[in-house]
Amino acid sequence: MSRRILMTAALPYANGDIHLGHLVEYIQADIWCRFQKSRGHECIYVCADDAHGTPVMLRAESEGISAEALIKKTRDNHVRDFAAFHIAFDNYYSTHSPENKALASSIFLQLRESGHIAEREIEQLQDAEKGIFLPDRYVRGDCPKCGTAEQYGDSCEHCGAAYAPTELKNPRSSLSNTPPVLKTSKHYFLCLSAMRDELREWTQGDEINPAAPDTRVTRLQKGAANKLMEWLERDLHDWDISRDAPYFGFRIPEVPEEKYFYVWLDAPIGYMASFKNLCARTGMNFDDFWRPGGNTELYHFIGKDILYFHALFWPAVLHHSGYRRPTRIFAHGFLTVNGEKMSKSRGTFITAEHYLNCGLNPEWLRYYYACKLNDRMEDLDLSLNDFNFRVNSDLVGKLVNIPSRVAPFLHKLFDGGLDECDRGGTDFDIMVRPLLDVEEQVATAYESRRYQEAMRLLMRATDTINAHVDAAAPWAIAKDTARREELHAVCSAATRAFHLLMLMLTPVLPLLATKAGEFLNTDMHWGEKLHPLAAKHVINKYKHLMQRMDNKQLERLAQSKKTPDKSPPPTKDEPANKSPIAIEDFAKMDLRLATITAAEDVTEAQKLLKLTLDVGDTRLRQVFAGIKQHYAAETLVGRQVLYLANLKPRKMRFGESEGMVLAATDGKGDLQLLTAADMPAGAKVS
Repeated sequence: MSRRILMTAALPYANGDIHLGHLVEYIQADIWCRFQKSRGHECIYVCADDAHGTPVMLRAESEGISAEALIKKTRDNHVRDFAAFHIAFDNYYSTHSPENKALASSIFLQLRESGHIAEREIEQLQDAEKGIFLPDRYVRGDCPKCGTAEQYGDSCEHCGAAYAPTELKNPRSSLSNTPPVLKTSKHYFLCLSAMRDELREWTQGDEINPAAPDTRVTRLQKGAANKLMEWLERDLHDWDISRDAPYFGFRIPEVPEEKYFYVWLDAPIGYMASFKNLCARTGMNFDDFWRPGGNTELYHFIGKDILYFHALFWPAVLHHSGYRRPTRIFAHGFLTVNGEKMSKSRGTFITAEHYLNCGLNPEWLRYYYACKLNDRMEDLDLSLNDFNFRVNSDLVGKLVNIPSRVAPFLHKLFDGGLDECDRGGTDFDIMVRPLLDVEEQVATAYESRRYQEAMRLLMRATDTINAHVDAAAPWAIAKDTARREELHAVCSAATRAFHLLMLMLTPVLPLLATKAGEFLNTDMHWGEKLHPLAAKHVINKYKHLMQRMDNKQLERLAQSKKTPDKSPPPTKDEPANKSPIAIEDFAKMDLRLATITAAEDVTEAQKLLKLTLDVGDTRLRQVFAGIKQHYAAETLVGRQVLYLANLKPRKMRFGESEGMVLAATDGKGDLQLLTAADMPAGAKVS
């Protein structure tokens, strides 16, 4: 049965860049959304920039621009980075919107009408030098619960306690580094302490499992529910939802003073506003997803640091203003880099932009996170050495290695057509059927956000496929015309297995899946059940699908953003060539069309293949080419390439290299050996 799902990820703040820690959440949520859509469910993924608050106001002032200009610039950057990592929001909006203002105002008035808003005089901290009341995060001091120094004014990173900034011991302003002063002002509060019993029941309760209606699932993960019980037993206070001028945000309606909504009130309402904006453009019904009683599901993906706001304040606001509460809330842990907390001073604070500027494929990170993510609130470590190994071993050495080894034989000897064994046969039973058998396990792992388990199942299958191809050795049996049927069977089954692998990896690797679909000549749609490629299905010519990760890329990634690479990248109009050469220099080059008659790995070298070339004269040539990360040796035999015949021979410890085969990159790192017919215009020859 098709499900109707609305899901959100936490709103990034309009005061900084998207970094790799942020991407843990957005990638986790995007994978889940793509999985749901791939199975035929309606799944809507919305988000927005969190645009209000004193920090945004102060940042804009420091840059000499308006707050509106700052949030527009930041939003543009966020949208760019999300798109680069293939995070496919159905709507990405801003909390500084007319929809959000209307919803926040109506929710406040409804809460006040129903008796859940209180007014009281409070003392709050003000920076005497700056003349502004200090946001919680602009006050630092010693935690009032455990005594840990240098904690923010709203919660302790060490013990997890939540408190008011006035409770901090030895407080100081982050703006002027001076002790703040206490000022009295009237504020508006949500009466959260009166909702203790209902919140205890809701946070510890369960729901019918939409993925398996005969079972039930808890609304919160076990660790999250346990943490909330601690707060419900001792730390549940009424919630101050107002702020004094000067403040960048929405004014609270129908109150005599100049008061503004605290950013943590209108920020989660931004989920509703983003969806309402989408409804206005698409005709969807807002109430279907936000009013009680509908046959829809609502999920929030968040970091564990904002659990308090999403699992206590937010459900209370929704319930008492006439809206439905979330079906479930999914919290994840923090990201560390090489075992350390992300830090600018240590060079482990890595932005999405910096990652991209290092030439790293965004899907590498998506896959690595998927290998680490589970359904618990555990922290995730980005170990750069492990990152390198997993990408090069799993994605390049195993996954895309499958079609690169068998597709050339299908095209050369069978016109790209698969055999008729699409339901059985020895090769089918060894390589394809296990994937059909494991399909529901993989689907259950995705549904439960246990991506780590799904990746393990699929890579185990990939190992089995490669081992069977190794044992069958199609490059050897291709030499025997009497074994063509055997060759056809193993190459067809391996291709069908690769297709099924990519279908189940599409939520994690959407761009690679698109490329695979073009090669396989089929739509990459999982659906309710996997179906192998049909008998006699014809595939397109294989093109290189993914490059290896280079150590130099990781070295650049590990550099602190404070010391970026100063050398500008080449532009499209100015390729990264060396000094120009004259036509007379080019005329000295003896370029010939050569046929590769043999190819083998150079086991002592990470990048080299040993090629034997027939250049049409009386003897064969030997060339060592640095293309191992792009081509499997067995796929090159019989291929024609451009050969530079009069390059001075080079003695290497593996033997003498007599010339050079030519290749070109497309600007994205993909490398192709060249023939006279397919040399691309403007390509960089290497």
